[in-house]
Amino acid sequence: MISRRLLLGAGLAAPFVRPAAAQGFPERPIRYLVPYTPGATNDNVARTMARALLPKLGQPVVVENKAGAGGAVGARYVADARPDGHVLLNASAANLTIAPHLNAVGYDPVRSFAPVASAGEAFALVAVNTDLPVRSMAELIAHGRKHPGELNYASPGIGSVAQLRAALLADEAGIEAVHVPFPGSAPAATSVIAGDCHLIIDPVAAPHVEAGRLRALAVVGATRWDAFPDVPTLGELGLAQDWPGSGWFAMFAPAGTPAPVVARLNAAFNESLAEPEVEAALKRLGLRPEALTPEELAQKLAADHAAVGRALRRLRIA
Repeated sequence: MISRRLLLGAGLAAPFVRPAAAQGFPERPIRYLVPYTPGATNDNVARTMARALLPKLGQPVVVENKAGAGGAVGARYVADARPDGHVLLNASAANLTIAPHLNAVGYDPVRSFAPVASAGEAFALVAVNTDLPVRSMAELIAHGRKHPGELNYASPGIGSVAQLRAALLADEAGIEAVHVPFPGSAPAATSVIAGDCHLIIDPVAAPHVEAGRLRALAVVGATRWDAFPDVPTLGELGLAQDWPGSGWFAMFAPAGTPAPVVARLNAAFNESLAEPEVEAALKRLGLRPEALTPEELAQKLAADHAAVGRALRRLRIA
C-alpha cells in the first residue's frame, strides 16, 4: 500500500512538474486567425498580442486574415482545425455572440471552441460625418426623428457588433436608420468620412475623430474613454442601459485542445497583458485590458451569447 506520507509528498511536488501534454508546445509557428480584414481593431489587437507572445512561447505567432460572413469564415476555420494549440482564433464577440444567431455558421459558439484568454473589453465611439448638422446625441436623435429613414449607418458587416449597437440605438431613440454593411471596419469608417454614410459605432473611429475627420458624440463603455475625456458615455445620457455586453476580444482554440496547452497559452497571454507596453498599446486601440481564466471567459461567452440572442429577437434581426 502507498503510504499517506508518499501521497502527500507527490501532491506537493505535482505543481512543479510541467504537464506532459504541454511539453514541447509549441512545436512550430502558431497561426493566429483574424476573421476580419486588415486594419480592423480585431486585426490590430491580434498583431499586438502576437508580438508580445513570441518571446514567451519561443515560436512565431503569425497573424492571418480570413474574413467573411461577419467573422464566421475565420471562426469556422479554427473550429475545424486540429486541436493542438497551433491554430487559434482572435475572436471579436460578434463571431461568437451574434453571427450564430443570424446564419448557419457551421460551428457552435459555446461547444466548438476552447476559451483561452481575454484581451479585454472594447470601447467604441458613436461618430458621425462632420458635415452632418449634429453635435450631440440629443441633436442626432432629433435629426433622425425629423428625417425618418434618411439616416444610415455603416458597419463591418451583417452580424457585427457595430450593426447591433446601431440597431439598438435606433430602436431606443425611436428613429429609423438604414444599415449599410461593408467588408470590414476600415472601409466602413472611410464611407462615413466620405459622407456616403452618416454614422458608425466602432473603435476604429477613434483615430479619425482625433484627426478631425469624424465627430464623436458618445462613448460606448462602462466609463469614459481616457483618450476622449470630454465625450460622455451613452449611459451618462440615459441610453444603452440594458445593452448586451458584446464588445470584447479574446483568444480561442478548437474544442478538444489539451487543458495544459490552454493553460500555457493563458499564462503567456495574461503575462503579456501585464506588460506596460502591451497595456498601453491595447488602450490606444480602445480596450480596457482584462486578464481572465479560461473558465471565466467561458462564462462570459455563454452569458453574452444568450443576452445578444434576446436583443436580436426583440429587434427582429434574428
